[in-house]
Amino acid sequence: MQNFKNSLFANCVSGYTDASYVLFGVPYDSTTTFKPGTRDGPRAIREYSYNFERYMPAFDLNFNDIPVTDLGDIDTGVMPEDVVADVFDAVQEIIRDKKIPVMLGGEHSITTGAVRAVQPDCYVVCDAHLDLRDEFRGTRYNHACTTRRILDDGVKDIIIVGGRSGTKDQFDLARSLTLYTADEIHRRGMDAIVTEIKDAVRQKRVYLSIDADAIDCCLTPGLGTPEPFGLTPQDVRDIILTVAPRAVAFDYVEVSPFDCGQTATVAAQLVREFIAAHSKFST
Repeated sequence: MQNFKNSLFANCVSGYTDASYVLFGVPYDSTTTFKPGTRDGPRAIREYSYNFERYMPAFDLNFNDIPVTDLGDIDTGVMPEDVVADVFDAVQEIIRDKKIPVMLGGEHSITTGAVRAVQPDCYVVCDAHLDLRDEFRGTRYNHACTTRRILDDGVKDIIIVGGRSGTKDQFDLARSLTLYTADEIHRRGMDAIVTEIKDAVRQKRVYLSIDADAIDCCLTPGLGTPEPFGLTPQDVRDIILTVAPRAVAFDYVEVSPFDCGQTATVAAQLVREFIAAHSKFST
C-alpha cells in the first residue's frame, strides 16, 4: 500500500503495546514571558520530521525499525499546575508500562511533571536559562522555575549545560549544583565536558531535557526567549549521544516555530538521534 503522511512524528509505526518509546506533545505556552508560540512546537517538530531519510548512518539503522509510537498531543488546560499534573499522569502511565517517554514541548514548565513522575537519580538539562527562580509572575510553575521545582522535589544531582542567563542568586545556587556555562564550554571545548558528564551519569537513571534556547539564537532563531553566544546544534547532539544510553526519559521543549524551520528541523533530528542512540547503546 502507498505510504500516507499524517500529523504524527514520521516513521513511528508501532502500536502502544509493542512500542519501547512513547512520543507525545504538550502544546502549552501560557507562562511564556517574552514571545509566545511554543504551543506550536510539537506540530512543527512533527512536520519537519518528514524531511529526513529513514536510514540513520551514524547508527546504521532505519528509524522505522525502532519500536516507537506517537500518541499525539495532551489536551492541555490553562493553569500551569494543572498541565504539570496532566503530564505527571501521562508519564507515570508510560513508565509503569516500562517504556521510555519522549515529550515534545511546549514551554519548559511541562518538564516538572515528567521529572516528578520519573524520579530520576540525575537531571541533565541543556538550557540558556537557569530556571532556578522560586516564583515568577505569580506562579511557582512558571517556565522560569522548572529546575528549581525539580530541585525542591528532591532531585539533588542536577547538571546544567549551556547556561548564560539568570539572576546572581540563581547563579549562586547553580554553582552549588553542576553548571557548565556556554562560556566555559567555548573555552574548554565540548569534548572535555562530555567526558566529565559521561563519568557523572555512569550507573544513574537520568532524565535528559533539551531547551531549544541552549543553542545560539543566531543559529536556531525560533525561540520564545532567545539568547546569543550559546551552544551549537553539534554541541547539544554531543550531550544527547553521551547521556542517551543512561536516560529513562527525554524531552525537547521551547521550539517556537516562527522562523524558517531551522529550530524545528534541529529538534526533529535530535529527537530521532536520542531514540536511535538509546535503542542502540543502552543496556
